[in-house]
Amino acid sequence: MEARTLDGKVAIVTGAGRGIGRGMALALAREGAKVVVASRTRSTVDAVADEIRAEGGEAIGVACDVGQRDQVYACVQQAVDTYGTVHIMISNAQGFGTEAAPRASTVFMAVEDTDEDEWEYTFRTGATASLWFMKAVFPHMKAQKYGKIINFASSSGQIGFEGNTCYNATKEAIRAISRTAAREWGQHGINVNIINPALETRAFDAWKTARPDFVEALKEKIPMRRLGDPERDAGPLAVFLSGPGSDYITGSTFMLEGGMHTLP
Repeated sequence: MEARTLDGKVAIVTGAGRGIGRGMALALAREGAKVVVASRTRSTVDAVADEIRAEGGEAIGVACDVGQRDQVYACVQQAVDTYGTVHIMISNAQGFGTEAAPRASTVFMAVEDTDEDEWEYTFRTGATASLWFMKAVFPHMKAQKYGKIINFASSSGQIGFEGNTCYNATKEAIRAISRTAAREWGQHGINVNIINPALETRAFDAWKTARPDFVEALKEKIPMRRLGDPERDAGPLAVFLSGPGSDYITGSTFMLEGGMHTLP
């Protein structure tokens, strides 16, 4: 059998019960990775893990609320207990709204009206959760002198998209943390990169329902004239950034947006 790009590697993918996370989890498994499918809902992670196993891959589902530090560390420990280590860490999950009243996506809120509970929850499930996962996997990656970390940000933060204060701030914080870790951890053989997506997701579906004209206008701004597909478009990029082809790339932001923004 021909060797696959990620044979023998162990990956954790958060937010993997649906959408972008599911697409990446499937892609990594098809290239030989053993995948820890992590998300808040037990039924969805089990379904994706079953899907991977049905295709002949290896996977476990782990119910994990990324906004809870103990669950983040427990998720990483379960990966290590099951497969021995972690080679690939993909932080894709992101909460919206507040812990008491979560939402499927952001809603327009002016800077002066920013809800501080929403600020705290958005940051905790975004930048802070990404940091927790990075700290949890670091000892394992350092010991084996190998690691691939992929964090998810957004061009909304880069351009300062109006009405998106909490989301913009946490996504730019994720980029800052990632660049810092890339510079500090490169000596240990650990690559840290960022993906900024414009893909069909649950959040975009919520936007489409709430603001259909806005979403259609957004598509017109994309040179490819479509939103990306998680499996078709995100999966291959995740495989590349998880594999040997990206060994000399770190601290970089990859704009998975069909050309919508050409930002550094």
